[in-house]
Amino acid sequence: MTDLTVAAFHVLREVFFGARAVPTTYALRDKRNTQGDPLDEYIQLSLSKKLPRDVQCFKASGPLITPDLVLARPASCNGTPRESLRDDLARIVGVEVKKLERRRSGTVARASGMDFNTTPPCGTVRVYDRNRSPFDIKGFYLFVCQEAVQEEPGYYRLTAMTLCDGDLLNADFELYLSIVGRRTKAIGLGTYGDGADRKRPMLIFANPLGAPFLDHQVTLVHARADLGKEFPRLRRVAVIRRTIPDKDPAVFHCYRVREDVPARHSVVERDDPFPQVARTDRTQARGQFRLEITPGE
Repeated sequence: MTDLTVAAFHVLREVFFGARAVPTTYALRDKRNTQGDPLDEYIQLSLSKKLPRDVQCFKASGPLITPDLVLARPASCNGTPRESLRDDLARIVGVEVKKLERRRSGTVARASGMDFNTTPPCGTVRVYDRNRSPFDIKGFYLFVCQEAVQEEPGYYRLTAMTLCDGDLLNADFELYLSIVGRRTKAIGLGTYGDGADRKRPMLIFANPLGAPFLDHQVTLVHARADLGKEFPRLRRVAVIRRTIPDKDPAVFHCYRVREDVPARHSVVERDDPFPQVARTDRTQARGQFRLEITPGE
């Protein structure tokens, strides 16, 4: 059995890009008022059609459910111990899709950190079986920069794509569980006691497409350094190291389809390559409504 992330990467590379990773165009339905995202649907349909026959691509059954997709070999998962499924990329993996736009300046929006809403990214994600019992699987993230084709309304192209191990963004599964599980709301608020505070977190984490060497490219970021031996069509192009305080750095390996890489390209090394901005532990106050009025004391 082959690594499902590699299989998915090859499919997506074929669907969205032509020779030398030149973006191709595709049509999407109107968003309308439905909760489903047209690009997510297109990705799920493409994977379902083109992945090996023993692989199924499941889509989240509704809004506010993560991950967006799960790739699995159900026959191989059935009967396998839950703990064994946690890191078995040949049997099952979750994929969360993160869609970005490009600024007029040409850079990817939110390059220094993007919103992950109420679910922190993580290299391990929790799903549930048919009996609603939880089990944990590897989590990958698909970052894409989608641009409209100006001369063809309803058509789009991807100008950057990275499929990465969620551990590249965050490996703290306890943090993930503490936020996706049940939390306590504050209720009985306000003069009449009918107000509530959902205590809803909003998470910001790194955006890989903010790194120039990943923008305008089609890249798989994986923990394994030897994928090229098992999958000869892949070529390792870079190594990413992310600093962990008081520990050895986390190391990840970047791969591209061999024909997308210049013949003389050598593997480059990048330490903490994602743009960051200075952050404070205080939130900004609400905007001020200013009037040209000066009341008396």
